[in-house]
Amino acid sequence: MIDINGAKGEGMLMGAFDKAAGDELLATVFAGWVQDLALTVEELRSDGAVLRLPFSDKLCRDNGVVCGQALMSFADTAMVLAISAAAGGYLPMTTVDQTIHFLRPAARVDLLAAAQVVRLGRTMAFGSVSITAADGDRKPVALAQTAYALMRDGK
Repeated sequence: MIDINGAKGEGMLMGAFDKAAGDELLATVFAGWVQDLALTVEELRSDGAVLRLPFSDKLCRDNGVVCGQALMSFADTAMVLAISAAAGGYLPMTTVDQTIHFLRPAARVDLLAAAQVVRLGRTMAFGSVSITAADGDRKPVALAQTAYALMRDGK
């Protein structure tokens, strides 16, 4: 593992990946444009994470609907935190596959991504992400299935 400050070492101990660690991960590991999404950690569990994407006109198409590119990035980022929570700490990983189904438009509303780890192996992790409006409407905006290669040796 690599700790979220980027120093090579043992990483975080199992169970040490809490909201503060998730917030630090968002602020230090992801590309600047992902950080510009202003995502926040709402909840971390042993098998998943819930993140919030605050509404911004910058994320919208010309008709006020949040664009698919923002939703895909949101799902991908939520799953990295879910895998980190399940693993007990961040380790380098790369997205191998992401399939997303856009089910309905999201306009002028914060969104929640509930990411759940389906399987965490030594070299691969698989997950599912449901994106919903944060206004209480439980009907999904998008559903994503994801796969990640885990680079436990930093490769």
